[in-house]
Amino acid sequence: METRCVSFDGSSSKPGARIILATMFVIFCWAYSPIGIRIGLQAYDPGHLALMRFLIASVFMALVAMVKGISRPRLRDLPLLAVLGFFAVSLHHIALNYGQRGVSAGAASVLAQSTPLFSALLAHFFFKDRVSGWQWGCVVCGLFGAAVVVAGDRGLGDINAHGLLILLAALSWSLYFSLQKRHAYRYDGLTMVCYTVWSGTVLLFIFAPGLLIEAQHASVSVNLAVLILGIFPSALAYLAWAYVLAHSNVSRASMALYLIPPTAMLMASLVLAERPSVMVVVGAVIVLTSVLALNLEPVKGANAS
Repeated sequence: METRCVSFDGSSSKPGARIILATMFVIFCWAYSPIGIRIGLQAYDPGHLALMRFLIASVFMALVAMVKGISRPRLRDLPLLAVLGFFAVSLHHIALNYGQRGVSAGAASVLAQSTPLFSALLAHFFFKDRVSGWQWGCVVCGLFGAAVVVAGDRGLGDINAHGLLILLAALSWSLYFSLQKRHAYRYDGLTMVCYTVWSGTVLLFIFAPGLLIEAQHASVSVNLAVLILGIFPSALAYLAWAYVLAHSNVSRASMALYLIPPTAMLMASLVLAERPSVMVVVGAVIVLTSVLALNLEPVKGANAS
């Protein structure tokens, strides 16, 4: 998942062991997310799983907000915060959970990294930004790689809509990221994250009926996996990532996020005994290479030093 945050405390320090540890923590947290979802779906409906996860995250973020302190939202900004919560939390995670009913955890982590491809499309068609030929080529190659992942995950004869739902989740996150980037000046990073999480959680309350019953019937291991989902990928990882971005080069730090899919595949093989097919691995390489190339567009007229 992409995010854009600023320092919560305004402090600065040289990159070092803490930056590396924080980055590794973020990678493992976000790599765990598809594994935790897979485990949670053993006992929870996709809607109930999303609500339970973000109820936990909302409580945790409320505790952080009480300690750190956040500003109150302006009345005129409430619609914007609701829209951000819808795309970042509600739609994103509902699509993700339903999609993972038919997509392996490793493949889901790859498809979720296609967010920059959709961001480029949104920049061109909705925000009227210029998209270069290089970027168009990266988008086309990346979407081809996503198609290879979807086909390779279930087999050519068993393709269904679940992979498209993961891509819808990536598109939803792209919409959130594009809107948040254009309105980030209104609030500091922690405040924006808190209100996004809380507003998205409120919208998920349409899935509240039956949640308590499912929670009571779920095993201890499943509820533990959901608790980890709510605290680590949905809350602590954002705080750790904000720390990384505040104390290191943003572009360089973002490169580390491309380690999430291979880490997720390794974790899925250990925890869920999933073995990605050759096509999934090939598609993953195409997607990640395309996304990486999208962020490393050569500058025209640059002189070699």
